Amino acid sequence: MLSFLWWIITLPLRLLAWIVVQLGRLATMILGFILMVAGVAFSAGGIQILGIPLFVVGLILTVKAFQ
Repeated sequence: MLSFLWWIITLPLRLLAWIVVQLGRLATMILGFILMVAGVAFSAGGIQILGIPLFVVGLILTVKAFQ
């Protein structure tokens, strides 16, 4: 009975923590996608020394957001 009561009391806090985690993943995914697009744009524009690392960092962030 006590464990059920504790589960009910902590449910809003666990839901709030879950929402914060999901928003963090979404922000990471958006940032990674933006960095990938910027990396491809820089690489296509002739600045490969900046474009390739940006693309790789964006790819790593995007993949990490899905895990």
